[in-house]
Formats: sequence, C-alpha cells, structure tokens
Amino acid sequence: MKRRQFLSATGAGYSLVVLADKLPAAPFQASPSEIRKAFERVAPARPRERVLPNEPNMTLVDLDTDVLVAGGGLSGVCAAISAARHGAKVVLVQDRSRLGGNSSSEVKMHVVGANNHKSRPGWREGGLLEELRLDDALNNEQRCWEMWDLLLYDKVVSEPNITLLLESTLYAAATKDGQVREALVRCDKSEHIYRIKAKVFCDCTGDSRLGLECGADMTEGREARSLYNESLAPEKADKETLGSSILFTSRLYPKKVPFTPPAWARKVTKEHLKFRGTSAWEYGYWWIEWGGDRDTIRDNERIRFELLSIVMGVWDYIKNSGNHPESDHYGLDWVGMMPGKRGSRRLLGDYVLKQQDLETSVPFEDAMCIGGWPMDDHPPGGFDRSDLPPATQIKTKEVFTIPLRSLYSRNVRNLFMAGRNISATHVAFTSTRVMATCAVEGQAVGTAAAMCVKNKLLPRDLYTDKSKLRHLQQTLLRDDQTITTIRNEDPRDLARQATVKASSERDGAPPANVLTGFVRDIPKGAVHQWSAKLGSEGAWLDLEWPKAQRIGQVQLTFDSGFQRELTLTSSNGINRGITRGAQPETARDFQLLYRDAKGVWNKLEDVKGNHRRLRRFQFAAVDATGIRVHITATNGDELARIFEIRCYA
Repeated sequence: MKRRQFLSATGAGYSLVVLADKLPAAPFQASPSEIRKAFERVAPARPRERVLPNEPNMTLVDLDTDVLVAGGGLSGVCAAISAARHGAKVVLVQDRSRLGGNSSSEVKMHVVGANNHKSRPGWREGGLLEELRLDDALNNEQRCWEMWDLLLYDKVVSEPNITLLLESTLYAAATKDGQVREALVRCDKSEHIYRIKAKVFCDCTGDSRLGLECGADMTEGREARSLYNESLAPEKADKETLGSSILFTSRLYPKKVPFTPPAWARKVTKEHLKFRGTSAWEYGYWWIEWGGDRDTIRDNERIRFELLSIVMGVWDYIKNSGNHPESDHYGLDWVGMMPGKRGSRRLLGDYVLKQQDLETSVPFEDAMCIGGWPMDDHPPGGFDRSDLPPATQIKTKEVFTIPLRSLYSRNVRNLFMAGRNISATHVAFTSTRVMATCAVEGQAVGTAAAMCVKNKLLPRDLYTDKSKLRHLQQTLLRDDQTITTIRNEDPRDLARQATVKASSERDGAPPANVLTGFVRDIPKGAVHQWSAKLGSEGAWLDLEWPKAQRIGQVQLTFDSGFQRELTLTSSNGINRGITRGAQPETARDFQLLYRDAKGVWNKLEDVKGNHRRLRRFQFAAVDATGIRVHITATNGDELARIFEIRCYA
C-alpha cells in the first residue's frame, strides 16, 4: 500500500529504554495491576466517531512502538520476548486466540529441531526455547497442550514491554523511502482497528503476510536445480511445496468404542498405507498431509476439508478394517480443525540459504543460531501420492548456522523475518522450517531489532558494521543462544581474567572448563563443563583474582540434559526418554558466595528448588577476590555440573 493511500498515524508514542549491558537478574514481571492497566491501551475509552472510512462500526486505536512483531508462533513469541527483555517496546500481533502456532493446542505438533529427535543427541537448542521447555516440563507433567498455551500467554502478558493483540490480523502496511512505517491490524472480535507505527518490523507470520503488504521481495515453490546448483532441487522450477497436516489424539477406554465415519470420509485401504504405519494410535499422523500441489494460502478451506476426510478415513481403517482388532477400546478424543501448515511464501534477504550451506556447515561470519533437522522433503501431493514414501530425509553431516543476512529483507530496509519464511531455497527450507529452528531465529531477530532501535540502525547495518555484529553475537551468547562458530569473548566479563579451582573434579571435566567460552558439550567432541561428585557437603567451584574486582552481577549456566530430547508430545514413543519434570543434571540447591579482602566468604544468594539452566543474580556491588558456587543438591544426578560462570561489574 502506498503511503498516500494509508491513513497517517497519530497518538502518543513511547521509546526504547536500553539494550541492557547489565541484564536484569530475572525477566521483569508485570504485576497483576499493571497487566490489567495495559488493556486500557488495547481498548481505550474513545468516542465512536473515531473511525476509518468505510468502517463505521470499528474503533480506531493508534499505537506507537519500537518493534512490531507480526505472528505469534514460536518464532514470533521468541522475537517479541527477546526484543522486550533488551529494552524495546513491542507490539505482538497474533491472528489466533492463542500463541504457539503449530505447537499450540490447535495443532499439537511437538517442537523439533537440531537434535533431530534422538538421532543427533546433544544438540538441543538453548536460549529462550530452553527456558520455555524447562518450565513446561516442570509444570506440565500431565502433557496437557492447553497448559503449553497458557505458559506462552503467561510469558508474554507478564512482560511489561509487550502489548499483545490476539485474534488480530495484519492486513495492510505503508512504506516510505524503502521502509515500513505503519501497519493496520484488525480485531473483529473487539471491533478495533489498530494503526501501528514502529521503527523496526518483524515478519513471523509464516505466510509472509507483512512482507506481502509492504512489497518485500519474495519467492514461493521450488527453484530449478540450475539456479543455485542444488542437486536435490527439481530440474524445472514450479510452485509446489510441502502440504499441511491435521493431527488427532485417541485414548484407551474401559469398553468398546464404535466409530462411524461421516459420508464424506475417504475410503482408505491397506494399499494407501503401504509406506505409512498405523501401529500407534494415541497420536497420529504427520503423514496425513495434503495440498502442497495447491495454493496453501488461498485453498486453505479445501485443504482443511480434504485433510479431515483423510483423518476420518484413516481412523475408519484402524477401527473397522478388521486389521487392528486391538483398537476396539480406543476412541478419538481430539481432532484438529486447523491445518498445520508447512510451506508457502518465503522472503528474500541479502543471502539465500541453500543446500550446500547445510551440507558443508558453512562458518558464516554473521551466524545467529543453529539448525540441524534433516533436509526433509515431502511429495507435494501428500497422501494422494500413496505410491511414494511420505518423506525423504537427508541428514546433514553436522549442525549448521543461519546467517543474519537470511533474516532481514533485501529491499524493505527495516524488515526482519524469522520462521519458515526466512530467505532460503526450498531445499534448505525443508530443514529450517521446523519450530525449534524457527524459535532460535526469532530470538536472534528480536535481539537484533532491539539493537537497531537503540543504535538507530537498520538491519543491514548490523552486518556491515562488524563491531555491532560482534556485539550482537556476544549478546546472543550471553542469553544462551548457541552459535557453534563463536565463543564468549565478552570484554566486560571479569570471569575471563580469573583462575579456577574446585573441591574435586571428574576426569575430563576440570574446573577450567567453565571459562572455555562454550556452554555445551560437543557430541563426540570437546567437554565444556566442570563436573564433580557430590559429597556429603556438596561440591564447590571458585573463581579467584589476584586483586579485588568490583562485581554486581553473576551469571551461571548449568547442565539441563541436552543429550536427551525435551518437548511436549502426545506420542508415547517420542515421550519415552523425555524427563517431564526438573532435569536431573541441573543444580537444584546452591549458594553463591564472594570472598572479601580479608579472605572471608560471604553469602550473596541461597537458592532452593532451581530447575533453570541460565540464572542471573544482581546485588549491591562488592569488592571480591573470589566467587564461589557451592552446589549441595541436584534434581537427581550424582554429579554437580556447571558450564559457565560470568561476572560483571
């Protein structure tokens, strides 16, 4: 939409606080009264005549913010939270009643990523996603999807820097001088139209709706093999992509549960299931997929119907074919009504991620996060191509990194993107589309967006200004984002100048490991943790300096069991090996102490019941010749474990 076609925005604005160099010990939590007061911003008491032309029954609300995040899936949630925690004011727009996208209770897809279920152990993502997973595992042992919805909602509404607009759809945007200036968002449920001005915009919609409205360069479908010299691409380009899926859950009942399919259900036979197993019924099936050979946006209603007809047909086969008599006591207890979408449009950035980048693990200088799911292509015809396996998965040799240049638009200068719509070929997209990878992309762009606002930069500037790029990467590392190619080199981290000793150590895991700059053990490679057997008095690790250091913040990174998978799932098979609760390796009870100039140890913190991997502690600055972490109990493991200690003035 041209600027002259777009109604100019007015209303009071507010600005960024800081991109905090001294990060808060814990995320700021809005009080209940502050949360309630914030709704006055979303639904202000204004006269009815404040309307838009041709919308006489909708009330216009002007919002002025630092960062607008469009899309509330995991990429959008992580983008909004990371930007907000770094001081930016954020408006998060989601067109559903709940957050989480395909991971929400509306779709119920488990979150997968670089660890590839259990086939690449040790590469579970860190950062915000790990925080969400650990909280869910502790508070949702019953594996309830609505509790996951509630966790995401709680994280967002409790963040004082985020204004959340649910059931609200972005439908227009205005650009000027190559930048997005304003967007229009409508909520028919509350009869509001929001006119939102922002400095930086993030498209996390999956379908690239924000990019579409502001004229961003984009692509869709599959590129020809010759365009990027990708061996896995088709000979000729086409508009086809991966289809969508509808899942279901079932459970065992004390008596037989009959099933009569609707008249429009497909008749599914054993031949249709030649490459598709039906041995487990509690959660099924990702391969009920359809519509990749159609327009996955415009044909959404047709796709929903066909998917439901396949679900009903598959369940009819399980219940009534006679091939699964043991299913007599099983009954459906949930069927999705929203197709879980995989592919549609992709935005184009300064760099297009391609097959070779994933295969060779290119060490991008502007690496922001990791991926590692296989290149996982599906026949566009989905279930209609029962003559083909439902997927072809080609595992990359190693995890790979994703560059900043693939996370911002090449022609709309203040537009970031994260999720399945990043700048990637179709072949690369088949890996980067999975939700854990989308989430870490979201954390990267949220942090970058806050930095852009603070420094009055555009996304491309973060790449061209190498000092800013390094600062962004170091900030992400400090927030527990894994970037395999770089380590902690933060010049403000006083721990890097210290020597280390401990009460004891396990072979191969000496105390000096907490200063290697890496916060995870490399599978089949280097160990980067200190670990020691817990004795009757626990185990401790000390940092020591020859001269007293002024210290006001200490950051600890514990082990949270990256060698295991951790996700919410309705699949009993996938859930085997997942710990629903606090992770046993994580330090539960510990003390943080400092040694003063007289050599006396003084207590700073006494923590009980910890389940988090990343912990920050702020206190009135002290002059310390030493810092001690004394672990007295874990959540079940016999070893005390620490990956990193950081200290700041």
